[in-house]
Amino acid sequence: MVVNRRKTPTVWVGKVPKGGDHPVVVQSMTNTDTADIEATVGQVWALAKAGSEVVRMTVNNDEAAQAVPEIKRRLADLGVEVPLVGDFHFNGHILLRKYPEMARALDKYRINPGTVGKGKQQDPNFKTMCEVAVEFGKPVRIGVNWGSLDAGLLDEMMEANAARPNPKDAHQVTLETIVESAVRSYDWALKYGLTEDKIILSAKVSNAPDLWWVYRELAKRT
Repeated sequence: MVVNRRKTPTVWVGKVPKGGDHPVVVQSMTNTDTADIEATVGQVWALAKAGSEVVRMTVNNDEAAQAVPEIKRRLADLGVEVPLVGDFHFNGHILLRKYPEMARALDKYRINPGTVGKGKQQDPNFKTMCEVAVEFGKPVRIGVNWGSLDAGLLDEMMEANAARPNPKDAHQVTLETIVESAVRSYDWALKYGLTEDKIILSAKVSNAPDLWWVYRELAKRT
């Protein structure tokens, strides 16, 4: 079967290119406590040796943030240059500003629009993370999850749907909200200084046909 790939910008995660005409990249995620430096280094090393080209780690507190630069140094001493991605949620905007050495050591930041803040705090928190990414020249992955959608946006989409002459079912509106969340975040990221070759969009839905639909819609709109 011949697959005609959609042309997208190339995003460099460390020395690994993603998108464009490049092959699909294998990424894994550690399940260690990132603050446990020895255990995390060991798992990243094992993942890299098994073929993972990018490795993501949770950065959820001060201890994890402080550990990242040392993890990077120890991996370099072992000859492991696999790019490291920081998975941030509720406090990423705080940690990235508080620990610039950590922000510099990571090769990509992962932002979930549904967990960066609520209401008036959502936009400034997202803005802060984008500004740090621009400052250190890092790409950002905007990852929207079915299970952690922005509740305010979902309510907005449901209300708009209810006002339609022929409302869609809740399942379809939720899928549309995933797309809308990613597209709005993409627009914000551009507004706050990131360029298209620094932005990766992703979505997570457990049902494969639903995920296929979401990505086709994202491809139309970005």
